[in-house]
Amino acid sequence: MRVVFMGTPDFAVKALKRLHSIHTIVGVYTQPPRPAGRGQQPRPSAVQVYAAQHGLPVFSPTTLKAPDAQQNFSDLKADVAVVAAYGLILPKAILAAPRFGCLNIHASLLPRWRGAAPIQRAIMAGDKTSGVTIMQMEAGLDTGPMLLTQATPITNETTAGALHDALADIGAELIVSALSQIESLSPQPQPSHDVTYAVKIEKSESEINFARPARDVLRQIHGLSPFPGAWFGHGAERIKVLKAVAVDGEGTPGTVLDDQLTIACASGAVRALAVQRGGKGVADTESFLRGYTLAKGTKLA
Repeated sequence: MRVVFMGTPDFAVKALKRLHSIHTIVGVYTQPPRPAGRGQQPRPSAVQVYAAQHGLPVFSPTTLKAPDAQQNFSDLKADVAVVAAYGLILPKAILAAPRFGCLNIHASLLPRWRGAAPIQRAIMAGDKTSGVTIMQMEAGLDTGPMLLTQATPITNETTAGALHDALADIGAELIVSALSQIESLSPQPQPSHDVTYAVKIEKSESEINFARPARDVLRQIHGLSPFPGAWFGHGAERIKVLKAVAVDGEGTPGTVLDDQLTIACASGAVRALAVQRGGKGVADTESFLRGYTLAKGTKLA
């Protein structure tokens, strides 16, 4: 099958790699290189890196609304386009060009968590289940009919990074399955109930507010781990907490309760298991506290 792949971040690479092993990839669409790192040098996307390594043709238009961009896409004569966290809206002319249309690998069980940040929002909301939906794309935001779904559990230990990797693996296999039976699958309309939108994560959501129940603080920590990372302030330092556990404990919210970096919340407490100072690597709490003092009774900002 002639496949156009459209994706940008790491999440999309596993699907591209899997499809590349089976089908003919006639074009890879991805976002243009963006400034990144301390030097703010242009950095190609993870999808572009894979495509370049394997000699796949790469296209990085800034819009797909222009007639020439739509003609270039049509000229690829794709049987299907597979989309995974691409980052551009697909106009109707693009959606209609491939023989079997455009299929989206979406990292949630639609219609829950349509939109930009479904992995983080599911954890932060306390969902017990996430998954992948293979969807036939249409003009609306993640509103198209569903072809296949597969669920996976979310536990109290699940971070956004771990769920990201699990869903990337599921998505890669599920899209292969969808393409293998594309002519026999029966698209199912999304249910009209339980529709939620996963809005983009804002920087202001990263600061930990310990004046909330430990359960909610833990969900924030794990939902934002590893990026952008939930943090608390101590003096001039911003210290990210990337892994934690909810424990019993009482005290003024934000107060360090012991020598294991257990921090009081509005109800209960959280104990940090993995932390990161600015400009430093991730460390387990024991190693961190050998080089940084946060004594019992310290009030964190």
